[in-house]
Amino acid sequence: MKRSVGTVLAAVVAVVAFAPQTAAGPISEAFERVKASVVVIRTTGVDLDQGVGRELVTVGGLGSGVLIDRDGIILTAAHVVQTAETIEVEFADGEVVPGKVYSSEPNADIAVVKLERPPTGAVVAKLGDSDKVAVGDEIFIVGAPLGISYTLTVGHISARRQANSMWGGLSQADLFQTDAAITTGNSGGPMFNLDGEVVGIVSSMISRTGGYEGLGFVVTSNMARVLVLEQRPFWSGLDGYALTGELAQIFNLPQPMGILVQRVTKGSPASRLGLQPGTIQATLEGEPLILGGDIILAVEGVALSDPDAGERIRKFINALTPGSNLHVTILRGGERVELNAVPITP
Repeated sequence: MKRSVGTVLAAVVAVVAFAPQTAAGPISEAFERVKASVVVIRTTGVDLDQGVGRELVTVGGLGSGVLIDRDGIILTAAHVVQTAETIEVEFADGEVVPGKVYSSEPNADIAVVKLERPPTGAVVAKLGDSDKVAVGDEIFIVGAPLGISYTLTVGHISARRQANSMWGGLSQADLFQTDAAITTGNSGGPMFNLDGEVVGIVSSMISRTGGYEGLGFVVTSNMARVLVLEQRPFWSGLDGYALTGELAQIFNLPQPMGILVQRVTKGSPASRLGLQPGTIQATLEGEPLILGGDIILAVEGVALSDPDAGERIRKFINALTPGSNLHVTILRGGERVELNAVPITP
């Protein structure tokens, strides 16, 4: 019996709709091309003992990153490396290369690590144009969640959050929100589009339970390109927390904003300047903080609460040359203190 044209067309549509390669092919192929560019970052640093309180202990850190230049330039999240004393970068073939922070912008949670030497047989990922990414686009993330290397998670762009409109002090971050799974160890890892281009760097996950709840945030690739590759912001070795609004009043600041110094890396510019970190662990509105450290009020006479303070301070610091002096005004023990004439190398 002869089939009708309609029946044949329906059969063809059904075959195409259920063909597995149309969904799995692009992502699996892209993953194979880019996975060797993804790295695991292991750090060591000094922090307050969580059990004892004021005792300092050596702690290890874990994150991810992506190689974007054959000379050994790694993009990662600032919070992964900002206060690290040692950094080791592990590649897919097992090669481990030491590195140092080259530039960092904590307010956008993005940083660059420069390796001591180029890796052998490096596979470089291409930075894509994040402005071409739309809400609803399918993406995938590669990283080391919980230390399990080269794990792929797939999801979509759920939303886009413009700079100065986001939580957690990321005032300079242009962010993607995604439903792709993000857990500890993913931080700093790349988000790829289906062409295998890096369109973002994983920043953080919001969770009320400590587990994955489908609310992850990723710094856009264009924001990363401008902030840490073109502008190359100064790495301070300082972990700070912005005190604004009601918090500025609680801490009795003489101005609307200051930076609470929580951690300072040994041998860093912040350490050489004489900034003192916090000594007391506390929880404020459910967020862990380290109290007792200096509060930065101004840099080179520019109050942190002044309009465009961040940009003005960044330009000044980026213009420093080895041996230049940096002048910082702080609040220490309730008193205003000037730290100045301290040699610092950007």
